[in-house]
Amino acid sequence: MKVPDSEKLTLNLGFVDLGRIDLLVRDGFYSNRSDFIRTAIRNQLSTHADVAAKATTRLALELGLRTFTRRDLEAVVAAGEQLEIRVLGLAVIEADVPPELARKAIASITVLGALHASAEIKAALADRLS
Repeated sequence: MKVPDSEKLTLNLGFVDLGRIDLLVRDGFYSNRSDFIRTAIRNQLSTHADVAAKATTRLALELGLRTFTRRDLEAVVAAGEQLEIRVLGLAVIEADVPPELARKAIASITVLGALHASAEIKAALADRLS
């Protein structure tokens, strides 16, 4: 399974804000609307980088991409343990993981970003997602 490098985001803007963005694009400051929005988001994330870093540490979040394989989860269950998953970024539960195994292996799951898992896995873990 190829892991995507981004997640699609949909947002609503007022017409005046949208027009201002289009003006900046037309005048060559940005290549398109998406470029403007990505730049604005990066600027805000940079402005609040210290707060985000402290929260990541305080909440004990793993940063980046974290993949959970069938083998990983079987090992957790075999050890008589359960995972408390906390990811800032992308968490992937591979497609060959059965829902019953996910429920046995995962006590809780918090993902700030995106969770890529089958609909069956998401349904099986619905009461453990936060």
